Amino acid sequence: MKHTISVLVENESGVLTRITGLFARRGFNIESLSVGPTEQEHISRITMVVPGDHHTIEQLTKQLYKLINVRKVEDITNLPNVSRELMLLKVQITERTRAEILDIAKVFDAKVIDFCEEFLTLELSSEPEKILIVEHLLQKFGIMEIAKTGKIALVCNTNSSYSVKYMT
Repeated sequence: MKHTISVLVENESGVLTRITGLFARRGFNIESLSVGPTEQEHISRITMVVPGDHHTIEQLTKQLYKLINVRKVEDITNLPNVSRELMLLKVQITERTRAEILDIAKVFDAKVIDFCEEFLTLELSSEPEKILIVEHLLQKFGIMEIAKTGKIALVCNTNSSYSVKYMT
């Protein structure tokens, strides 16, 4: 099973290296990794997607807490959360395929950010599952390049019906 782990760390040099080193030493793969500043000065959020069972993730969490500069570790996989990835995708187009590709982009709210005779580049910010669907749908046209961010996620306020209503 894949788990989404959210880690709050002090924003100091070497923190990411120590965290990824911990995973490497234990032979665990990080499938997705995203790091960025939070609303708190000098604190960054690391969001990771890692495979493993509950026991393995529990052990990794304990090991993460032993690292200096780690403030909070949370497995948010089963908590109500919103998550997004960003993808830039360059796809080949022809006169015959242009309309169909643009229709797919429209259905998934992808933005055309570059357009020329031979290809167009789409930008899509969405749930990781939708990103995969768009990628799959556009394969038949000839994908030239893809760049993706890692998954980012925030836990929803479970006390609010508004959060639950708009959660994806």
